[in-house]
Order: sequence, then structure tokens, then C-alpha cells
Amino acid sequence: MNNVRTPDPDPGWLNEADLYEARRRLPMLYVEAVPVRLDALGYVSEVGLLYTADPDTARLCRSIVSGRVMYRETVRAALLRHLEKDLGTLAMPQLPASPVPMTVAEYFPSPSETGLTDDRQHAVSLVFIVPVVGECEPRQDALEITWMTPEEALSDDVQAEFVGGRGAIIQQALAHVGWGR
Repeated sequence: MNNVRTPDPDPGWLNEADLYEARRRLPMLYVEAVPVRLDALGYVSEVGLLYTADPDTARLCRSIVSGRVMYRETVRAALLRHLEKDLGTLAMPQLPASPVPMTVAEYFPSPSETGLTDDRQHAVSLVFIVPVVGECEPRQDALEITWMTPEEALSDDVQAEFVGGRGAIIQQALAHVGWGR
């Protein structure tokens, strides 16, 4: 597994100081993707969960594909960029025909009624379920991607590995495609 950080060819629209200030004053728009593998009938057979190190606690945790939408970037382009950045260029994600998210997730810097937190900012995230048919090789902050059955992804042990309430996103995504707890 190669864990070398690949430089982003388009590093964004704000420098770190400006991004910090914007995060203090504005909600930031994100896209998130729950990568899935489908069986021959189109049912979800596996869910791809990233294994990362939490930068604040250095604790290993589970996550999903996630990242900001840049200025003048379409939601579809941002989704593809983050899928390729987090899963590798050979992942072959099958973007949805319509850029309508499965849900909208709202993250706040402190606990709120949504149950989702991000210490850095108030973020609004468009969440998609994206089938992936190729080989995945994490490229950025992820240490690995683990493919799990829906039952495994919904287990209490795996749910406890998410930070900021993100396990609820997996629960919603799997409920959206017919899996319950």
C-alpha cells in the first residue's frame, strides 16, 4: 500500500488563513460519497469504508469519501474529484445520472440536533451513494479502504469507529437502499 500524499493539481480557492476565516463565518459546502459494490441484481453487497487517523487525537477511525466543493466547480465534478483523490484513479466510480443527493448532512462545530460534528466549521454536505467497480487504492489521508458487508458496516463495533457522528451517514445510506438495523 502506497501512502504517499499526491499533491492536488488544483489546490483550491483559499489559502489556509482565508479558509480558517471563512470557516469561522460561513457554512462550507461539501460532497460525501458512500462507496458501494453491487451484486448482479444491483443490490448493495459491500460498503467501502476508509480507515484514517483523526488529526486531532491521532486515533484510528472510519470515514467516508468527503471534501469541499470549490468555487466554480460543479457538484458532479467535486464528487468525482474526491472519489478519485480518496479511492484512486482506477476505482471507476459510477456517478449517479442525476446529481441529487441521498441526503443532506449538516455538521456543526459543537453538538447539535443533527448529531454530526466538525470541530473546524459549520458544513453542509451533499451525500451520495456511489457504486464503484474498479480497484481502490487510497491516495490521500486514508490508510486503507475496507470493504464490508452492510451487516458488518452497521455493527456496533464498526459504528463506534466513526467520529463526529458519521456512522449515522452509513446507517442512512444503507436504509436508503433497503438495509435496516
